[in-house]
Amino acid sequence: MNIIEQAIEKLSNSMRIYKETSSDFERLRKIDYEEAINNLDRAFESKLEKFHSLYDVLKSNFDYFSNADTSLLISIRNAIHHRNHPLFNSLNYEMHLKSGMKKKAGAKFLFVNHNSTTENISEYYYKLEDILNRVDTSKNSPFVDSRTSILKSKQLVSLLNTELNFTNIIEYSQKERYPLNQVYINIIPIYISAISKIANHITNYDIALNGFDSKVYIEHFKSNNLVDTNDITYKTLRVLYQ
Repeated sequence: MNIIEQAIEKLSNSMRIYKETSSDFERLRKIDYEEAINNLDRAFESKLEKFHSLYDVLKSNFDYFSNADTSLLISIRNAIHHRNHPLFNSLNYEMHLKSGMKKKAGAKFLFVNHNSTTENISEYYYKLEDILNRVDTSKNSPFVDSRTSILKSKQLVSLLNTELNFTNIIEYSQKERYPLNQVYINIIPIYISAISKIANHITNYDIALNGFDSKVYIEHFKSNNLVDTNDITYKTLRVLYQ
C-alpha cells in the first residue's frame, strides 16, 4: 500500500470511529458525561489529524488552500495540534465540563449549519469567534497563527466569506445581536464538503481503495454536492438560570 492509500485508509478509519463514538454518546453520557464528551472530542480531533496526514502526502497534486473548507480544516487542526492558546474547545466541553451552563445562565446562543442536500448531519460545534481569532490577522488577536502572513490571512478570509458565507453569518448574528463568542458553527458539514472534494479528486489518480473503511467512506463522499454551503439554517438556544 503506498503512502497515499495508507493515509486514505487511516482517514476513513477515523471517520468510522467518530461515527461509532457519536452514536454511543447518548448512552455513555447517562453514565459518565465527562467520558462521553472527552471521547467525542478526541474522536473528532483524530479526524482532523488524519485529514492533515492525507494533506501531507497529497498536497503536491491537490491545492488545499484554494478551497475554504479544506484550508479551514487545516487551520483548525494546526491550532488544536499546537495548542498554545485557549481556542477550539467544543460546545459540549464549554457548556458541561467548564461550567458554561452556569456561567452563561440567561445567555442566548446561535447555532449555524450549512445544510446537507441528502441526509441528516451530526453536529459538532466550535465558536465562530475562535475561527476568526485564529485565521484573521485583522482581528489583532493574540491567538492568531503567527505563521500566517497578512496576504494568506486575507486570502483565507475571502474564501470563508465567499464559499462558506461567513459574511452573511456575521451580518445575521450582528443584526440579531449575538456576540461572536455566542455564535457556534457546525464543523461537520464543512468536513463533509472538504472530504467530498478530495474523494472526487483522487478518482483521477490510480489509487486503490484496499481497506473496507476506504471503500465505504470514500465511495460515499464521491457523491457531488453533499452540502449546500449557500443553504444555511440558524438555531437558537437560551441557557436557563440554574
